[in-house]
Amino acid sequence: MSYPESVPARRPAVVLLAATVLLVMAVVALAYAVVGLATVGGTVDAFRQAARDTSATTRQIDDVVTLLRVSMVLSAVVAALSALVLVGLFLWLLTGRPGARVATWVVCGLGLLAGCCSVAVLVGERSAPLRLGADERATAELLGLIGDAYPSWWIPLNAGLSAGQGLGYLVVATLLVLPAANAWFGRHRRSAPSVHPGSPPAPFQPSAPPYRPGEDRP
Repeated sequence: MSYPESVPARRPAVVLLAATVLLVMAVVALAYAVVGLATVGGTVDAFRQAARDTSATTRQIDDVVTLLRVSMVLSAVVAALSALVLVGLFLWLLTGRPGARVATWVVCGLGLLAGCCSVAVLVGERSAPLRLGADERATAELLGLIGDAYPSWWIPLNAGLSAGQGLGYLVVATLLVLPAANAWFGRHRRSAPSVHPGSPPAPFQPSAPPYRPGEDRP
């Protein structure tokens, strides 16, 4: 018969650090969502003011404004949902359940994939800009004004947060692969002793017959 291996009873520092990184990333994502919603009005006003000097009609300007509003609100919603997911992973990781580590790896992989796709789209737009016909010159002018309508710190902030989020996912995934994390998350599978094949069976011990009043005890 084999006995369970000794596992750390306390939460390893690497697991606590990984959970803390997730919590920090959740706070940053939530702050990004709040700031993004707060800048919608100013961005739209700046765009409308710049669009007055173009040849676009009022309807064309309104269409681009709607697209701008939807994109900013959608980004804020995605960031808020990401914050909720990261907080859930933070709490789940602290329980030490093996499924929490697997789920965290999946989220880290999806986060890295989404970041790479965003960078690829940005690079593709820069290298192959949208080409419109002569009759769509007004639309091209409006689309070119969107980048300037954002606050001057908005694009650098997005670039920095994207790099920081990618680095955070890599750090979390790496910490959860370390031996201390493996031992702590695997303690549930080693909580009960196991019998190896070929081990001698436990000796049979017959139970004593029930005692009846009036009978002599053996």
